[in-house]
Amino acid sequence: MKILAVDSSSATASVAIVEDDKIISESFTNCGLTHSETLAPMVASVLSNSKTDINDIDLFAVCNGPGSFTGLRIGVSIVKALAMVTNKPCVGISPLHALAYNFIDENSFIYSAINSRTNEIYSAVFKSENKVITRLTDDKSVMLDEIANDFKNLEGDLRFVGDSAIICYDILKSSDKLKVFPIKDRNKFIKASNVAFVAQEMKNQNNLSDSYNLPINYLKLSQAERLLKENKLKVGD
Repeated sequence: MKILAVDSSSATASVAIVEDDKIISESFTNCGLTHSETLAPMVASVLSNSKTDINDIDLFAVCNGPGSFTGLRIGVSIVKALAMVTNKPCVGISPLHALAYNFIDENSFIYSAINSRTNEIYSAVFKSENKVITRLTDDKSVMLDEIANDFKNLEGDLRFVGDSAIICYDILKSSDKLKVFPIKDRNKFIKASNVAFVAQEMKNQNNLSDSYNLPINYLKLSQAERLLKENKLKVGD
């Protein structure tokens, strides 16, 4: 089965084609350009480089939140369009889940953390054991001073991943129950190939969607929506 996976949930962007657990083609960028500039050309590039026709893709996968509101909309829109024109299924993947796959070869707890820009992070806890990633908590938005609450009853190795990993490391590095590992730059980023590997699991569970029913999981309101709810912003401002 060929999966085309897309991530544009944060500052980086990535697209990959994976077939039967093998990475066929992958593109990654962290150059500061907008996703509206880079993502569609990256999709075209991985298809061209692997000599894959879009109709040969069996499943489309995309990070559908939490993450950057604009980035999520761009990625989900592209995947919904591709799924629609090819009449193929699609699936939304949590970027926090995809990040955990950066440590699939380690037996440890994993804390995936993404910046949400308001003194909070999007986070989730996973466990990697014998090359299997198990989710321990739901995705959530959490204040920085509440991070330690997720680890009160855990003992063992702990690794951080995501663009807010270093912040979490600084908070928990002195834990007496957990062996906390330093952060490496390469583990801060989401790889579209990992999005595809999570999608493969979803396919095995028959947990797929179609182009009309692929939601975006924002987890919280946008700044404009929050201000409007608090009566600090009037419609038309």
